[in-house]
Amino acid sequence: MVYTSNIFAVLGMRALYFALAAVIHRFAYLKQALAVLLVFIGSKVFVADLFGWTKFPAEWSLGITFAILAAGILYSVWRTRRPAARDTEAGANA
Repeated sequence: MVYTSNIFAVLGMRALYFALAAVIHRFAYLKQALAVLLVFIGSKVFVADLFGWTKFPAEWSLGITFAILAAGILYSVWRTRRPAARDTEAGANA
């Protein structure tokens, strides 16, 4: 049972890799979002110490993490739209 579950997990990860490899060009700003995320994670200790907290609130940390990743992904998708879609929009507005 353990072996088969691991085999199916690896096969699922392999399929996910190929699906993501096909669209990775759309996420041009994901590296910058991950860099900002790493800075945030590294600075949580200092922020908590600055405010006198024992640790940074988990709900805030999770929310900020999702917001940074979502902003990076959405900005990437917005900036890498197909030119045909932009030409169609421009023609409709004229």
